[in-house]
Parts: sequence; structure tokens; C-alpha cells
Amino acid sequence: MLVYLHGFNSSPASGKAKQLGEHMASLGRLADYYCPALPNRPREAIARVEADLEQRRPESVTLIGSSLGGFYATHLAEKHGWKAVLVNPAVHAHKLLRSALGPQTNWHTGEKWELTEAHLAELAALDAEAITLPKRYLLLAQTGDEVLNYRDAVAYYAGATQIIEDGGDHGFAGFERHFQTILDF
Repeated sequence: MLVYLHGFNSSPASGKAKQLGEHMASLGRLADYYCPALPNRPREAIARVEADLEQRRPESVTLIGSSLGGFYATHLAEKHGWKAVLVNPAVHAHKLLRSALGPQTNWHTGEKWELTEAHLAELAALDAEAITLPKRYLLLAQTGDEVLNYRDAVAYYAGATQIIEDGGDHGFAGFERHFQTILDF
């Protein structure tokens, strides 16, 4: 099963989530694709994914995490031994999001909420200081990411298969070009 984890203030309505779902449907494999709406609380987001997958009992799991979803995918991969594809992932999210403390609005749902120190503490508790099995990971990063420094991901996922593209953006321009690579992984 492919499990897509969206980023901060995003949702299953994000472009990449919809593109991947449409691609899986075109292959007749929509039942092998899952994209949950993640709660704003990190602990709740992880608990939802784990509970949903426990209920579904897939034969295998490959996580695809974008930005904050990449951070969550890394935590879950380390905890459960699952594979993870990371798309412009957040590394050490509790440090990255410190500058975003305060009022937030979800881009897709319009939901208003506040990012607090409690959220950052939950993120810190989920942080893996280092990955333990690089072959479990596929990193997709673009040098033009205007939100995150791709070099942080390159260093953190050292030893993993890495596809680093010049240019692009935080949304990972041309994501659809990598569907077959993701499925092969």
C-alpha cells in the first residue's frame, strides 16, 4: 500500500496527493493508495496513520511524505520498518517550524488553528536523530525549494537513494515524472 502523508497546513486535496491518487486509479490500483487527512497535532497525526493501517492490514507499506509529511514518514519508517519516499522533506521539524509559531490557516480547508510550543514538543519527541537503514529511503529533492534547504535532507538521508534535481520548488515541480520510480521502489 502507498500511503501519502501531506505537509504542514495541507490536506489530501494537495496537488501531489491528487496526482498520485489519479495515477493509481489509472493503473486500477486505487485500493492500494491511501491519503489520510492529518490532524494538526503531531501525536494525533501519527496515531491516525498507525490506527488506520492497523485496521487495513496491508501486506506492505510504503510511505510517501511531502515536507512535514516526510518528517512523519521518517518517524513511522524508523518505528515500523516501512519504506519511505521523501519529497522535499522537513528535517528536524520542531526546529524548522519554530518561526511559524502562532495563528495558522490550512490552505485547502480554511481551518484556523494555532501552532504552539506544545506542537513543537510533540514534533521533538517524534524526531529521529539519524536514520538507521538508508536503503529503506528514497529522497526526492529540488534545489529550488524556497521553504526548506535541500542540503539538510541530502545530509540527513546520506546513504539513501537520492534524486536531486536542479531548480524546482517546495511543491516539487514535475512530481508526476517520478511515479514509476516510486512504484519501482
